[in-house]
Amino acid sequence: MRRKIIKIDEEKCTGCGLCVPGCQEGAIRIINGKARLISDVYCDGMGACLGECPEGALSIEEREAGAFDERKVQEHLEQTAGKPATTGFNSAPSAGCPGFAHTAFEKEAAAVSAAAQSSELAHWPVQLHLVNPAADFFRDKDVVLTADCVAYAAGDFHQRFLKGKSLAIACPKLDEGLDEYIEKVRRLADEAKINTLTVVMMEVPCCRGLMQIARTGLQKAKRKVPLKAVVISIRGEVISEEWV
Repeated sequence: MRRKIIKIDEEKCTGCGLCVPGCQEGAIRIINGKARLISDVYCDGMGACLGECPEGALSIEEREAGAFDERKVQEHLEQTAGKPATTGFNSAPSAGCPGFAHTAFEKEAAAVSAAAQSSELAHWPVQLHLVNPAADFFRDKDVVLTADCVAYAAGDFHQRFLKGKSLAIACPKLDEGLDEYIEKVRRLADEAKINTLTVVMMEVPCCRGLMQIARTGLQKAKRKVPLKAVVISIRGEVISEEWV
């Protein structure tokens, strides 16, 4: 089958290994000092690893490749958990994708006022596949593009990130039609003339694809729109928040 898949430029690759943890499927390993795609079936073609390479050695190409197989990915991650992510030299450890890790943690009970529980959602729909970038509620607005899981992790999501803004949600790992998402971001910039775009994502590697969607969409746009990246931990804490 012909599909999108990661491409590694061996001439540019320095073997730094930064792309390895960025690939949640474990499809990339450092072999003899160079990053290698070890199997087509492990690569979903999403490109979450692209932004991790300081040399620009990673890109997405469309070619004949075996179908992505999530079952084989899970088996691969279980077999390689805790093993070095390198062969030959430049050894670096790999613990697999934290997005697959089962984690439980205790939360202290807290009193929440009725006001704190109120929703700041000002429109519908919100799923990126369903929203129309030409809708009035996007025009000249500050927009939040957030991963599906964020609002469940961040208890203050509505007050901290959503208040006074328009919303779109997406999952770069599970959703299909990411090219359509990129085009919608472009339309938000050029047609809705949004003021700013804030991407709020989880700390797990697969969420980085959401930032890639936003960057690519805005790069294709004629208008320049300020872009902010916010990363939330699985415990709901803000790890980083910056304009990029």
